[in-house]
Amino acid sequence: MPDPRARRGVRHRLTVVVTAAVCAVVAGYRSYAAIAEWVADVPAATALALGMIPDRRPSEAMIRRLLQAMDPQLLTAAISVWLAGRATASTSMAGRAIAVDGKTLRGSRTTDTPARHVMTACDQATGVVLASIDVDGKTNEITRFAPLLDQIGDLRGTVITADALHCQREHVTYLAERGAHWILTVKGNQPHLHAQLTALPWRAVPDATRDTDRGHGRREIHSCKILTISTGIDFPHAAQVIQIRRRRRRLDQPKRFTTETVYAITDLRVHQAKPAQLAAWTREHWSIENKVHWVRDVTYDLSCSDLVTTPAEGGQEGSGLGGDAWLGGHLLGADGDGG
Repeated sequence: MPDPRARRGVRHRLTVVVTAAVCAVVAGYRSYAAIAEWVADVPAATALALGMIPDRRPSEAMIRRLLQAMDPQLLTAAISVWLAGRATASTSMAGRAIAVDGKTLRGSRTTDTPARHVMTACDQATGVVLASIDVDGKTNEITRFAPLLDQIGDLRGTVITADALHCQREHVTYLAERGAHWILTVKGNQPHLHAQLTALPWRAVPDATRDTDRGHGRREIHSCKILTISTGIDFPHAAQVIQIRRRRRRLDQPKRFTTETVYAITDLRVHQAKPAQLAAWTREHWSIENKVHWVRDVTYDLSCSDLVTTPAEGGQEGSGLGGDAWLGGHLLGADGDGG
């Protein structure tokens, strides 16, 4: 990360200030003043471990000015590279799946600015966010798909899962160029493709997987059917179609079921992924709501943090720390090292 400050008069190294701020955010401090309070109160031994001189610690004004002067996208990229290295070291590239999803940050809207919308790429197995990018009002998630994944160095052999918004021909062309596989949900935004999938002879196809979950006062039955396709589907590189049926009932209403049928397509062929693995990747994509959005909104409460909503000097958007530095803390929590 380049230091935005002039060299003359720098008392605290960039890495020291950013690391201290990340630790404060992970500890529950949600504003610049609160971060400065944490820095001032932390024990001398901890201050030394972070690279600070115990008798000369960063002030609130210096922390605020430095964090607001930093480029949020560069900070995101730097954290993403580090996280990707940690995640790759703990999981093999074969069978690795990354979920792409967008989220409007709860509570980030102000009287002068619209709510902040962020796209993330999350490792399904660990819950670690590998990349994050803002989606401003002048664009949308579709145009930010490739720039988001460009932050991740090696996608060869990785399976990318995404919702129906990203069922786009340009996306699969991009993923093919990166050597990645994909599983994309298909809904009404692709009416012709959706009609083709629903018209397939599903009644003649046996369940590839079937499992039952019980919890939160309800019982759910998940069944998955898979069809291999060679021609007739209007989508490039599609090799298999997945039908997932979710039957759900409340435990206090045993005879009342609700049924939802979802379709997805993938370029993975039969020899590249077993039905149980395809079903697992599809279901794990939905868990990003708990692994990422809940952590961001509730555990770290960053959507309501001053680090997200407070504008920087000159009217620019606030520091990237509130939107992105929490990723380091999420990794610590995922590894069981956070305290």
